[in-house]
Amino acid sequence: MALPKSLRPTDIRITAWMARHGVTFSRVALGIVFLWFGILKFFPGLSPAEQLAGRTIERMTFGMVTASTALPILATWECAIGIGLFTGIALRATLLLLFVQMMGTLLPLAFYPAETFVIFPAVPTLEGQYIIKNVVLVSAAIVVGATVRGGRLVAKPPGR
Repeated sequence: MALPKSLRPTDIRITAWMARHGVTFSRVALGIVFLWFGILKFFPGLSPAEQLAGRTIERMTFGMVTASTALPILATWECAIGIGLFTGIALRATLLLLFVQMMGTLLPLAFYPAETFVIFPAVPTLEGQYIIKNVVLVSAAIVVGATVRGGRLVAKPPGR
């Protein structure tokens, strides 16, 4: 459906505003999520993901890192990602930490399918949904990462 001509200038202004601010908003929002979820892991019983995360790390390390040791490390890691994203400082290193951490967050889908799916692979449990939503976080991080060398979004109307 074509946009009515009378709305075109407004559409152009809104799109330009989104192009100017969208990446920054995404970066800050990601930072808030990682910092918030990271802080929760410092306090036993507050993070709904702590048990599954701890067991996953223990399994990934073949028992060399126990869940009780893993959680404060993961909490610190997530807080570092959150602070890096929120401030925009050391963005390349922050995104590297994020992508490595995100690979680990997907492992419970393979390690614990009985806990992450009601019907594998189509119907995730609440824990499975919590994990699967990380695909959106990764996508947003990829967009943020596209700007580390000065890239940006540009709202260019067709025909201009």
